[in-house]
Amino acid sequence: MERLTELRTEIARLVKQGVCLAFSGGVDSSLLLTVLKELHDEAPFPLLALTLHSIFQRPEELEEVRKTAGKAGIELKLFGCDPLSIPEVKYNPPDRCFWCKRYLFSEIRDFAAARGIGTVIDGTNADDLQSYRPGLAALEELGILSPLAELGITKAEVRRIAAELHLECAEKPSVPCMATRFEYGSLLTEDLIRKAIDGEDLVRKLVPSVHDVRLRIHAGIARIEVSGKDIAATAARHREIAEGLKRLGFHFVTLDLEGFRSGSMDDLNNRQSNKEA
Repeated sequence: MERLTELRTEIARLVKQGVCLAFSGGVDSSLLLTVLKELHDEAPFPLLALTLHSIFQRPEELEEVRKTAGKAGIELKLFGCDPLSIPEVKYNPPDRCFWCKRYLFSEIRDFAAARGIGTVIDGTNADDLQSYRPGLAALEELGILSPLAELGITKAEVRRIAAELHLECAEKPSVPCMATRFEYGSLLTEDLIRKAIDGEDLVRKLVPSVHDVRLRIHAGIARIEVSGKDIAATAARHREIAEGLKRLGFHFVTLDLEGFRSGSMDDLNNRQSNKEA
């Protein structure tokens, strides 16, 4: 429990001006929510969990957010937002995440400030610092604090601490922004994003054993990524999956034999950049 003690100490240092947690409902922010609640019960301070929801989040995630915050007994504010109204997001450049995070966290920071809360924190962990995350620069610019990352706490450690605290979300799969399903430079629309959501739901329905699934979109091609252990089961339902995805409007359907990779669209962008260099 040493890492939990470190986390409690770090967060306790931040609560004097009140804390607003940017709450996604994932295991990282849920762990922070739990620690904040414990500290608040010991010595009350202004505390707020705030969730901005948009087309980039799967609809069922909102219910998870409400459920988790409700169990913790922490005030939750939900706001709808429209990142696609920002041209630098809609046209999906490689630094899209910077502009999206800047928009979202500006809203969160301003709302917290209006409530007299001076500190905003999020669930970025140490592993996030090792991958291509242009949005982290926006957090730094806006003064958003990331206690997990600052303490060097990795995703595996977050899950271990969450399990020690008996949190239901300890093994919850990551649910990244739906914009990560599209090639950089391709126009993002609500219709395309809903098709990606519906396509992933279709694969999960036809192959219930699938744990991680991503539908990567390359123009009219739907490229399915599942974990290596799930490739055979997914291929066994290839006909139904292909028919279903074509009904959604995709012209071609492929199953990626490399399996699920977090950030595979970033790998594609890096390869293209290296060729141009």
